[in-house]
Amino acid sequence: MPYEPPPYLAELTLAQIAEQVAQRKLPPVEGWAPAQSGESHMRIAGDGSWYHEGGLIRREAMVRAFSGLLTRDEAQQHWLVTPFEKLTIEVEDAAFIAVDCVQREGEIAFRLNTDELVIAGPDNALRVAGDPGTPAIYLHVRRGCEARLNRSTYTQLIEVALDGFDDDLVGKLSVTSLGATFSLQV
Repeated sequence: MPYEPPPYLAELTLAQIAEQVAQRKLPPVEGWAPAQSGESHMRIAGDGSWYHEGGLIRREAMVRAFSGLLTRDEAQQHWLVTPFEKLTIEVEDAAFIAVDCVQREGEIAFRLNTDELVIAGPDNALRVAGDPGTPAIYLHVRRGCEARLNRSTYTQLIEVALDGFDDDLVGKLSVTSLGATFSLQV
C-alpha cells in the first residue's frame, strides 16, 4: 500500500488533527524486554537526517518505521527497540525535527519531519533551551524523545505567542495548548 502523507496542517481543523494523531499506530515498545543489546551503527544528525554506517538513509519509509521504535532513557541515551534486541543510536540534537505548526481552537499542533502530527500539551510539553542569542525550542514527542523546532516553525510558534501576548505580561512570552502553558523565554 503506498504511503499517503497527512494533509498540510494549515488545511486541517483541530478535530481532523486529533483524528490523525489517534490513528497513528506505534509498536508497543514499552512492553518489550529484549534479551540482547548492542550498537545500531545509526546516527540522527542535527538536521534530522538519518545515517547508517555513515551513509544517508534515503528511504523515508524506513526512517518513519525506525522512528516508531525510538526511546530515550533517563541517562539521555537513545535506543532502537525491537522484541529481540535493543540497539543504541547516536542522536546529535533531537530525534525529530518539528517542521510546521498551527494553532487551531486554542491548541497548537506540530508536524514532524516523519510526517507525524503532535499536539502540544501536558503529555507533549514544550521546553526552551540555549541562550538568548541562540534559543532552541523542543517538543516532547514520546518515550523521552523530542523534536527540535526548525527555524520557520520556531518563528510560527513565536507568532502564535505574540498573537495572544498580553501587554501586562511584558517579558513573559508564552503559549497555551490543551490546558498547559509553556514559557518561550530562555
